[in-house]
Amino acid sequence: MKLEILSAESLGVRGLCCRVEAEGRVIVIDPGLALGERRYGLPPHPLQIALGRAARRRIVAALAGATDVVFSHFHGDHVPLVHANPYQLAVSQLPPNFGALRAWSLSPERQTFNSQDRARDLMNLLGVNFRVSEGVMDGPLCFSPAMPHGVGGMPFGEVMLTRVDLGGRVFVHASDIQLLDAATVDFILDWRPDWVLAAGPPLYHSGLDARQRGRAWNNARCLAAEVGTLILDHHLMRSLEGELWLERLSQETGRRVYCAADFMGRPRRLLEGQRRELYAAMPVRPGWHADYARGAASIEEFAPRRLIPAGEQRTGAG
Repeated sequence: MKLEILSAESLGVRGLCCRVEAEGRVIVIDPGLALGERRYGLPPHPLQIALGRAARRRIVAALAGATDVVFSHFHGDHVPLVHANPYQLAVSQLPPNFGALRAWSLSPERQTFNSQDRARDLMNLLGVNFRVSEGVMDGPLCFSPAMPHGVGGMPFGEVMLTRVDLGGRVFVHASDIQLLDAATVDFILDWRPDWVLAAGPPLYHSGLDARQRGRAWNNARCLAAEVGTLILDHHLMRSLEGELWLERLSQETGRRVYCAADFMGRPRRLLEGQRRELYAAMPVRPGWHADYARGAASIEEFAPRRLIPAGEQRTGAG
């Protein structure tokens, strides 16, 4: 299967963007990323910013060669933004062909006001190519009805899942479900997937209670038992606890469960969960982030060149 995961927490950034090929079409799902403006009271470390710039370039390159783009929902780490911060994908950075792509989307009607504003920006960019797609089928693509974003309801909102038929084998992208709703997991299994890329539970979040943790664990076990290749990332890998959770899941089910970095054959870089350690090891002077935002600061001084992706050793926001 031609699947490339372009942004995810185990790759150093917030997101769950991927590129998949099927029946001559190139589909980019959830073209966005973020870095978490504050974690442990700290802004993103320059090392994470370097990886964010590399991920942004991967997404833009994938869109430049795409035929279709999918928006599972409208959070800032999943869509390009008109009002992006320096660590997100801005509309101004999109390739020239973006407005001509076939666009498949969750309905914005039941979402938060911020999500509705972002959806309107995408509609303005894409015009008649923007299509609300819940329950729609088109060639190898099939989209779910709206599903809960985590526990669902306001202010959490909803998400749309994507099924891609790869000629008798099936890939499912299940963004931000967090494994907290059993009916959503049952829906995924009814699609009989061979590969699933999904968001795991936000173990770092103080609002995730013991009952929800147990529910996520049981739902993960169900998926691991039925799916040939299960990839869990996003919220799960925002903390080092997520890494331990993933390893325990693999051990208890007897099936290897991947994070995005594992699947892509790259080192795990849970940089958001390690933000305090990064600042302790490589201190950042006051005012650096403001300088970076206006193109007057460099990432080179903070990380060994082998840790900065090729082409990223330069000055200023990109």
